[in-house]
Amino acid sequence: MDRGSLLGGVRGDPGQLIHRSLDFKSQGAQCYKDKKYREAIGKYHRALLELKGLPGEPEPGRDPPEGPQGTPLTEEQRLAVENIEVDCYNSLAACLLQAELVNYERVKEYCLKVLKKEGENFKALYRSGVAFYHLGDYDKALYYLKEAKSRQPTDTNVIRYIQLAEMKLSRCNQREKELS
Repeated sequence: MDRGSLLGGVRGDPGQLIHRSLDFKSQGAQCYKDKKYREAIGKYHRALLELKGLPGEPEPGRDPPEGPQGTPLTEEQRLAVENIEVDCYNSLAACLLQAELVNYERVKEYCLKVLKKEGENFKALYRSGVAFYHLGDYDKALYYLKEAKSRQPTDTNVIRYIQLAEMKLSRCNQREKELS
């Protein structure tokens, strides 16, 4: 059975796909509020899957892509899709950070997708910093955390992670000096 038939006819019109995606995103938000993180992850993934049937960005020098029925996305629909994607990836990262065993690689991946579309997104900057910190890349962690701090200078979580990353970096530098 192909993915299209599993999703109940993904070949619907763009408006329907966007509407279904928004429904799943809302269900995911409710699951998150209810602390049902695994269920929320499923809903956010389903919201993103609904959007897979839509056309993407036009390639330079080409006509805009068309929807399943040959209709191009309107500007309003394109913006809605982008907002849904940003919200879902941000929310997926938030859910993953609630897990007992956090997949920081996946958190990083989702946050970088958000930052590709919204480079100043505070939550994605902060969560990227946290992910890089736990992955042991303290330089990148500091970069993203300082970017987050420039957006919200008094956020105590950001300040705490900056201090942790700076301590790790100074320990690494100290070890390097001792070894040389």
